[in-house]
Amino acid sequence: MLKDLFIGLSQNQFLNAAAKKYGLKLGAQSVVAGTNIEEAIKSIKELNSHGISCTVDNLGEFVFKEEEALSAKEQILKVIDALHKNKADAHISIKPTQLGLDIDYQFCLKNVREIVERACQYNMFVNMDMEDHKHLQPSFNLLDEISNEYDNFGTVIQAYFHNAMEKLEKYKNFRLRLVKGAYKEPEEIAYQDKKDIDANYIKLIEWHLLNGKYTSIATHDHHIINHVKEFVKKHEIPNDKFEFQMLYGFRKDLQLKLAKEGYNFTTYVPFGEDWYGYYMRRLAERPQNLNLAVKQVFTKKTNTVIGVAAGAFILGRLTKSRKQQKRK
Repeated sequence: MLKDLFIGLSQNQFLNAAAKKYGLKLGAQSVVAGTNIEEAIKSIKELNSHGISCTVDNLGEFVFKEEEALSAKEQILKVIDALHKNKADAHISIKPTQLGLDIDYQFCLKNVREIVERACQYNMFVNMDMEDHKHLQPSFNLLDEISNEYDNFGTVIQAYFHNAMEKLEKYKNFRLRLVKGAYKEPEEIAYQDKKDIDANYIKLIEWHLLNGKYTSIATHDHHIINHVKEFVKKHEIPNDKFEFQMLYGFRKDLQLKLAKEGYNFTTYVPFGEDWYGYYMRRLAERPQNLNLAVKQVFTKKTNTVIGVAAGAFILGRLTKSRKQQKRK
């Protein structure tokens, strides 16, 4: 229920607007690298000093107006320029819905192409984050079209989808980030049990390490990380064929440890005013993150906004459940 709660909260546009008003006072400052590019650059340079590269996400969701998508595009272009100007060891992560995928496909394609082109001028990689299942195929279509023109573009494969291996095989010649998946998806198309997701995730990692171009292994799970270490050693896979990735603010000690051990390491650095949806999904992903919610989100100062919405969400779920039980 807690996972459903935070997934539900992440999609609440009223709370997203309220979060912008409160800034990072809801506890997100520990996992979001500021609200502007200057703050983000400072965090990136600090990570770089420890031998850690970064992928930068200018946060943004619920974009249904062209002017909002165009504004997001211009901001991302400024981020690319700033990373180059500051000689940061970093590349860009983008979300298609932030750039107009829910408005018009061709409009989104134009925006994404402009970003990839600008990054290409600086020899910078662009990673396209994958979102929920409704946006998967259009996003892959974007990848297909733009990769015909540029070779600095890659994407994400989510392990909880039943067809993840099929997608992995199709895009094996791309630099790919492999993740477990952060959205609530129907059981008809996605694994629901953690053991099944983990097993498929390891299967995807091993296959791409042996057959793919470059593998970004995005996980905080030290059991899987240790498994990968043994696997690459056994199969003599060189370090320049893969990297580990983690989110900004999570397992900092392990991030530093892996970098010191000589592994390529990239931290996913999100920043911006539109941080709310991202933050809620991080709370939904891992039970360990709920300590952060208890200590920082449900504070006296902010529980009016979050607490009321959380209560309403839970009440709605319970009411729906009771109605369904009565029907049975």
